[in-house]
Amino acid sequence: MSRNIHIVTYEPKYKADFIRLNKEWIERYFKLEEADLKTFESIDDKIINGGGQIFLAVDDDGTVAGCCALVYHPEKGCHELEKMAVSPDYQGHGIGLSLGTALIDYARRNGVRKIYLEGNTGLVPSIKLYRRLGFKEVPLDCNRFERVDIQMEIEL
Repeated sequence: MSRNIHIVTYEPKYKADFIRLNKEWIERYFKLEEADLKTFESIDDKIINGGGQIFLAVDDDGTVAGCCALVYHPEKGCHELEKMAVSPDYQGHGIGLSLGTALIDYARRNGVRKIYLEGNTGLVPSIKLYRRLGFKEVPLDCNRFERVDIQMEIEL
């Protein structure tokens, strides 16, 4: 593992890695929910073809170390940072920050004005990361997951 990480955008060859990384963290702390499974079943349709993008942190040896998605929700008219995960072997090396920064930069270049996310305050490192990226807590409206107890957003 070289830890020389490059952030790339989604290609179908990364689908299994995106699912693996997300299942790994969700099952470690919570349980997979119906909304997770629906996302995994239709990554191309729900995320990529729906006006979003997936970002992956790839090591020089081809290992996918982390990921996150920018998902457009037409029913809300806004975008969400969703499914951020970094493999435990790669945590503590700024990969989450690099992924989040790439996602925000992409969003700005593509005219996105606001991004929200749903999280869990028990995952303290993730909340610290989101704050570092510029997200601020807002009232929790309706969430799709039992595990969610905080909503945050950033104005671009």
